[in-house]
Amino acid sequence: IGVRLVGSEMCIRDSPYILCRPARRRKGTHMFDKMKSSAESYGVIGLGRFGTALVKTLSDAGKEVIAVDKDEAKVKAVRGWTDYAFVIDELNEAALKETGMQNCGTVTICIGERIDISILTTMLVTKLGVPHVISKAASEVHGEVLKQLGAEVVYPEADMAVRIGKRLISGNLLDYVALGDGVEVRRIAVGGKMLGKSVRELDLRKVYGINVIAVEHARQTNVEFSADYTFKEGDSVAVIGKVGKIDKFEKEI
Repeated sequence: IGVRLVGSEMCIRDSPYILCRPARRRKGTHMFDKMKSSAESYGVIGLGRFGTALVKTLSDAGKEVIAVDKDEAKVKAVRGWTDYAFVIDELNEAALKETGMQNCGTVTICIGERIDISILTTMLVTKLGVPHVISKAASEVHGEVLKQLGAEVVYPEADMAVRIGKRLISGNLLDYVALGDGVEVRRIAVGGKMLGKSVRELDLRKVYGINVIAVEHARQTNVEFSADYTFKEGDSVAVIGKVGKIDKFEKEI
């Protein structure tokens, strides 16, 4: 094994991967001693914008993350968020095992553009026995193949397009979360008929069949609001209900 210093980091090179981690390590510890073999450990394969953002989000939440990519520059870019950042020249079962990927509770494969590599990697991760495998898909056909392999499929680009489309169609929509079975949570800017009215007066549950679950005022979100709270300019409200009923509410306010 050849060892070289890159800035303040030490990189241990050994085919088929390169492990980059801090130069200092406690004496007598193995490189994977700190990784938990549990649902609290996550793997991210592919460090494009989507994968890198995922690594940072999980790390900021205090989760342990193994991150891998073939591009050394991308691996170095996430070194501030995880000690377990690897460059893998060739994705194969042996290389993934060396990184400790089999110890993760969830592994997300963020390789949507190279469909063949995406499918192969999903097969390998599933074979390692990882309980929860998430794979990014570039198309519906790609997604169907990944589902057949046992992966949960996500379509980041399509989801973002839908999100932007909804915001363009509804000028009041700030954000939304689809829960399935035609149910959504939407964060909507208060305006029109809502201004100057209280939660009780509007009675959205009776009139539209939707429920108010949070009120935001002056950048503070309140989930224990009073029914007598009066909506003001600049407020937003989070509601939950069937898509059609929320659509009707948005059109009429």
